[in-house]
Amino acid sequence: MDLSFTAEEEAFRKEVRSFIRENLDPVTHRKVADGRIPSKDEIVAWQRTLNARGWATPSWPKDAGGPGFSAVERYIFLDELHQAPAPEPVSFNVSMIGPVLIQFGTDAQKDRFLTKTANNDIWWAQGFSEPNAGSDLAALRTSARREGDHFVVSGHKIWQGMAHHADWMFTLVRTDPSAPKKQMGISFLLIDLRLPGVTIRPIITADGRHEVNEVFLDEVKVPVDCLVGEENKGWDVTKFLLSNERTGIARIGMTKHLIRRIKRLAGDDQAVMRKAAAIEAELKILEITQLRILDAQRKMTGPDPRSSVLKLKGVELRQAASELLLEAAGGQALEERTDEDPLGPENEEWLGTIMPNYSILRAASIYGGSSEVQKTIVAKTLLGLN
Repeated sequence: MDLSFTAEEEAFRKEVRSFIRENLDPVTHRKVADGRIPSKDEIVAWQRTLNARGWATPSWPKDAGGPGFSAVERYIFLDELHQAPAPEPVSFNVSMIGPVLIQFGTDAQKDRFLTKTANNDIWWAQGFSEPNAGSDLAALRTSARREGDHFVVSGHKIWQGMAHHADWMFTLVRTDPSAPKKQMGISFLLIDLRLPGVTIRPIITADGRHEVNEVFLDEVKVPVDCLVGEENKGWDVTKFLLSNERTGIARIGMTKHLIRRIKRLAGDDQAVMRKAAAIEAELKILEITQLRILDAQRKMTGPDPRSSVLKLKGVELRQAASELLLEAAGGQALEERTDEDPLGPENEEWLGTIMPNYSILRAASIYGGSSEVQKTIVAKTLLGLN
């Protein structure tokens, strides 16, 4: 087993690091470093900068317009983005719908969407969760009935991240309500959010941010050529998408960034420094585990069930680091600031983002597959338990 990077991989890391340093807009960099949300224009501009370099779609193969990164190169690329820190390419576009269209889309769908998706000319939203179908996704009730060359869709989706920026939504609908199992009778549709009958309403979270939304669909007429895969077999598409969503979800680089901030605030507070050292030790173990998986993936393709371990522990350590950062900041974390406030002097403006980011990170145990789901995957696929 070789846990070291090759000379070529180390050279690639330096290339990525230099590119980010030379091309990332300083204001965008500051916002990400301070835990703020860049504007839509800033996110789109950065993704187009990456796309011009051929790096906006790190998980796509070359024949689909991607860079054809190996698993190790993809890890290095994302790790450098996280540590810089810089915005990731919009995950709904490049980690979710892009790979789905490459795997299941028709030639016409690929021609229509892939290039625009990579360049963020189309911004996608994910229309999966519903008020009574979140972790139990197969319990969804949004319906789609076939009428000629259209599906007529009605239902209610919730927790759509950045849907207020989106042009299109990929979504799950029930096309056969009489199917014997709830995972059957589901289809995967692409919906233009400008169609009549679509309403997007903001959800303002407890930290005062507008990141998520609910989407209402009232007899929306969706052309049949927007069906991805086979009718009533959308669950197969969904399983494929979710395996891609978990790629790189350990986000070790993000936790390293949090620890650097903790140390800046802790000063000579030995209690905080000891806790930071304990998180760092566990993070190093997780990093070695990720490298072991990457070593195996040098010779394999497709999803690796061990990614569930990375997701579980990666989230736990990021949450622990965010909690320790809150402890180190103390009362400074209670300063009221918003993402719209102008950037102030270095070392000042990011203090007010610590509490909101701590709060929103609690949801990381749910998105990308809840911790309970990941434990079930580990039990069945890695431990052989029933």
